[in-house]
Amino acid sequence: MTDLPGKLRNGQDEFLCTGGLHASATFTADGCIERIEEDVGRHNALDKLVGGLLIDDAPPLLGRGLMLSGRISFELVQKAAMAGCPFIAAVGSPSSLAVELAVEQGITLVGFLSPERFNIYSEPARVV
Repeated sequence: MTDLPGKLRNGQDEFLCTGGLHASATFTADGCIERIEEDVGRHNALDKLVGGLLIDDAPPLLGRGLMLSGRISFELVQKAAMAGCPFIAAVGSPSSLAVELAVEQGITLVGFLSPERFNIYSEPARVV
């Protein structure tokens, strides 16, 4: 899991050109990044990701993890929960409301994810 931030960054083609975009990505249980969407806004990147999966007739986030390039807001957790996501990881910190909602929804929430460390805020049993 600690290699996800690097994988996300390496898959951000537009970020490499601009240095100023956020990303949302799906990943599998074995840590493979499946799909990445980028946008100036964190929320827009997640909306593009979920929308693209729906257009492809794929269940939005069921059985997939969600990797975020920035902070974890309540609204991002809410969108992920609506899409059936069981696991959210991010390089940034979660808000207290994001943690509360993740606990309430049974979502594993990992923040400050880096190659050296991470914090688990809810549902630690999914982290191996």
